[in-house]
Amino acid sequence: MTTFLDPTPSPMPRKSVTASVRLRHEAGLHARPAVKLTKLAKKFSAKILVAMLPDGPWIDAKSIVKVIATKTPRNALLYFRAEGEDAEAAVLALVRLVEQDFADVG
Repeated sequence: MTTFLDPTPSPMPRKSVTASVRLRHEAGLHARPAVKLTKLAKKFSAKILVAMLPDGPWIDAKSIVKVIATKTPRNALLYFRAEGEDAEAAVLALVRLVEQDFADVG
């Protein structure tokens, strides 16, 4: 009996990670925190989305225009969803940023 292997590699399943965090910043997700959030998101190769409701609508967390346009108020829940190789690290870093009230962390 001869066994033939399929020479085409099967696509790797994409790792998907989700988390939510309460936005405690006094002014909500205005310009300064939105810039910090998008700058941090851009450091990761994962596709990162953010929403104000668990079922969306989901927006690109790497787009400053889209993030500011949400006008997310204080005490809202932010939902993060990321897909890709560094998805877990991305979501953990974004949650930490929001939990630390967008403080500059060295």
